[in-house]
Amino acid sequence: MKIVVSGASGLIGSALVPRLRGRGHDVVRLVRGAPGTGEARWNPAAGELDPAVLEGCDAVIHLSGAGIGDKRWTAAYRREILESRTASTALLARTIAGLARTPTVFLSGSAIGWYGARGDEVLDEQGARGTGFLADVCVEWESAAAPAAQAGVRTALLRTGIVLSPKGGALRKLLPLFRIGAGGRFGSGRQWQSWISIDDEVGAIEHLLTAPVSGPVNLVAPHAVTNAEFTRVLASVLRRPALVPVPAFGPRALLGRDLADALLFTGQRIVPRALESSGYRFAHPTLDVALRHLLGK
Repeated sequence: MKIVVSGASGLIGSALVPRLRGRGHDVVRLVRGAPGTGEARWNPAAGELDPAVLEGCDAVIHLSGAGIGDKRWTAAYRREILESRTASTALLARTIAGLARTPTVFLSGSAIGWYGARGDEVLDEQGARGTGFLADVCVEWESAAAPAAQAGVRTALLRTGIVLSPKGGALRKLLPLFRIGAGGRFGSGRQWQSWISIDDEVGAIEHLLTAPVSGPVNLVAPHAVTNAEFTRVLASVLRRPALVPVPAFGPRALLGRDLADALLFTGQRIVPRALESSGYRFAHPTLDVALRHLLGK
């Protein structure tokens, strides 16, 4: 397959592209700077993308967007988080819809933030949308992909959970503290964390290139855990204690209340109903198995 990938230098994209190329696919990375071999330039903020880049491709995988936890949520950065997703998605979707030969599939990024903070409620893809900044972002983000679906292109919305990888994301930030025995649960620890190993994230995306699935797809492992359970398992795998809870006031002071609460002190209990129904089999269905694999334990 000829596959065009945006966000190829991010945590997911940097694992996905080598996997696809290793399978023999022709992968074109969309980049904002001067393109090299196997790359093509685009500028989502300016609405610039040569349709010839997508003409004749079999699939488009869209993973780009400003990092949710990279900066404090000032008004300006909230706008960047939203617009980096909606503008890029709309540009790809419009361009796809206008092609003489459209791709077979458009896999467009989204997140489980769509469901908002939902306590102990178990949610599959039929769950109602949530409230709050991240839910609002996800709603607009997914809506921006509509032109591709309306043009008859199978469009799957990748509602990704917490991606576990020692190379980035939440796990990389936690490892230094846990390795010295200074890790602990956040607040009460009762908040749910819906996670997925980087291997299964990449495997699920590859699976969805050909699986007949459209609409929202939860990219999470089958067994969500509470933060207290996550803390216990990570400490156990590293053979370190994790006794001191992290009170809310510290992260709220450092990150801002809204960001800290959204990422650390609230959560969602999500199940991957559509993914499992389509025949995907998880390499790492439980947290213990995932962490032992990822950390070489």
